[in-house]
Amino acid sequence: MAGAKSVCVLLLCMVLSAAMFNVEALTCGTVATDLSQCLGYLKNGGSVSAACCKGVEALNNAAKTTQDRRDACTCLKTTAAQLGGVNANYAAALPGLCRVNIPYKISTSTNCASIK
Repeated sequence: MAGAKSVCVLLLCMVLSAAMFNVEALTCGTVATDLSQCLGYLKNGGSVSAACCKGVEALNNAAKTTQDRRDACTCLKTTAAQLGGVNANYAAALPGLCRVNIPYKISTSTNCASIK
């Protein structure tokens, strides 16, 4: 009985302390905000701005977990489809131009569920 109470107290402490760490999932809004400065390049090509590369780096740094990377991938695909006019070759080249190593290809054909 005392063991069960200890486990309950421990679980309660874990739940309460988790709220203090302010853990947030990566949202599509975050992805869109981070890459908003890249839209001109993604549609028209040309040079990539420093602000765009900062957004690519911020997005990569924010996507720490497998789920975050999958969510970012899904959001990229959805947003590109909604905006229209995004050049797939420009999108795929963006991480390399910004010297950011993203662990999956930015493409409409990427299977986001397979990202680790």
